[in-house]
Amino acid sequence: MIWKKSEAEETPVHSLSQPSSLPPSSARGQAQASKERALIGAAIEIKGNLAGSEDLVVEGRIEGKIELRQHSVTVGKSGYVKGDVYGLVVIVMGEVEGNLYGEEQIVLRQTCTVRGNISAPRVTLEDGARFKGSVDMTPPTPAEPDPAPA
Repeated sequence: MIWKKSEAEETPVHSLSQPSSLPPSSARGQAQASKERALIGAAIEIKGNLAGSEDLVVEGRIEGKIELRQHSVTVGKSGYVKGDVYGLVVIVMGEVEGNLYGEEQIVLRQTCTVRGNISAPRVTLEDGARFKGSVDMTPPTPAEPDPAPA
């Protein structure tokens, strides 16, 4: 299938569908195709800790810690997580019972329910989001340089 440039530009980057495959001549298409994203479907249930090196979309159920500090974690509308979530960017549309830790940002959409504390330099709570916990927006402290030898 060949895509027109206008169709490729209209494709949202945050779409939950699989990345589209654009012709090799499109540099933007190559960037999207190389972006790895794992999907845990609505019929999947996982009990245990989860770690990896790609973005994650959760539409199923996870009971355990999710640790993807260098990647985004999205809990979809039908997603449920019971445990702490660590990610570069954490977006919640479903339900989370546990603490959320975002290296860059946490976004709680209007359809979400979160019971736990959230910690990130930037936090967005949309109107209608259900949240019970505390918010810590302390920016990460840079590592202090070693003192110069005297």
